[in-house]
Amino acid sequence: QVQLVESGGGFVQAGGSLRLSCTASGRTVKTRAVGWFRQAPGKEREFVGVISWTGANTYYANSVKDRFTISRDTAENTVYLQMNGLEFEDTAVYYCAAYQNPYSRSADPAEYEFWGQGTQVTVST
Repeated sequence: QVQLVESGGGFVQAGGSLRLSCTASGRTVKTRAVGWFRQAPGKEREFVGVISWTGANTYYANSVKDRFTISRDTAENTVYLQMNGLEFEDTAVYYCAAYQNPYSRSADPAEYEFWGQGTQVTVST
């Protein structure tokens, strides 16, 4: 079993930045790709991006490409989501999720095996 805990959410003005963290415990996620998703009220869960187990490969949704960056610290078993140029439309609960394999370009939430509880990000205009 893998436990994931997100942190770093909060309130920010449009144009601002936040960095979310996803820390794993239990079984390691070091050999798994880790993805970030978000869900706004009344909307389906949306893919944000994913990072490979080595951190060498990342893949992003078009809506956040060039604004968001995913990185990982394998020694700390933590994955980060750096969000710059935040927009009102980025307001959502953000989740991290561990994929079943070391690499992923999957945007399908059903293919991710373990999930955190989420952290709220609210962007004000």
